[in-house]
Amino acid sequence: MNLTYYGHASFLLETGGSKILFDPFIRPNPLAKDIDVAAIEADYIFLSHGHGDHVADTVEIAQNTGADLLGMVELLSWFGEKGLKATYQMNLGGTVRLPFGTVKLVAAAHSSSLPDGSYAGLAAGFIIESEGKTLYFAGDTALTYDMKIIGERYKLDAALLPIGDHFTMGIDDALVAADWTGAGKIVGMHFDTFPPIAIDHADAQAKASAAGKELVLMKVGETITL
Repeated sequence: MNLTYYGHASFLLETGGSKILFDPFIRPNPLAKDIDVAAIEADYIFLSHGHGDHVADTVEIAQNTGADLLGMVELLSWFGEKGLKATYQMNLGGTVRLPFGTVKLVAAAHSSSLPDGSYAGLAAGFIIESEGKTLYFAGDTALTYDMKIIGERYKLDAALLPIGDHFTMGIDDALVAADWTGAGKIVGMHFDTFPPIAIDHADAQAKASAAGKELVLMKVGETITL
């Protein structure tokens, strides 16, 4: 599995011969100004919820690539009305099998509405199983006891967790989430984009180290192997 960071909560996961784009918010993000949105390739676009800082580039990239969308039924219905391939309209607890592996929609504790105010269903996260590995993309969420279910059901290789605080978990709650889900490796997201979610990198790393966790804070445009 290769993971590329496009800033905020936007990542491209390459696994099992497929390219999966999460929560595309790139053009409006000044930290991602060097990313060429028109050059992004995607077979699937996974949307965790409807807020603008997670769906801003969905239409453009879906039209450029022909990607299939996956997410909550209400959220995808809105994009389907715009002519996009709203193929995998799901709800919490559901699982789909795709060419690269399986995807399960899991709970996230967060609000969700679309840029025009439309109801976007519930916020969600994803459990992806592919190439013998298991990845948890938490989406925007508070710390919630539902995360203990993930730890009981799965053996995670990595968890993508929000750490910016204010709108989501901060680093302290994210470390508890890592314990509850059984994740030894955390890839941080939803930090530094706006002043309210700016973090002290050294402090976050020190806290993660003290908790026995590996915290990866990727640079925009960086690719790592999971």
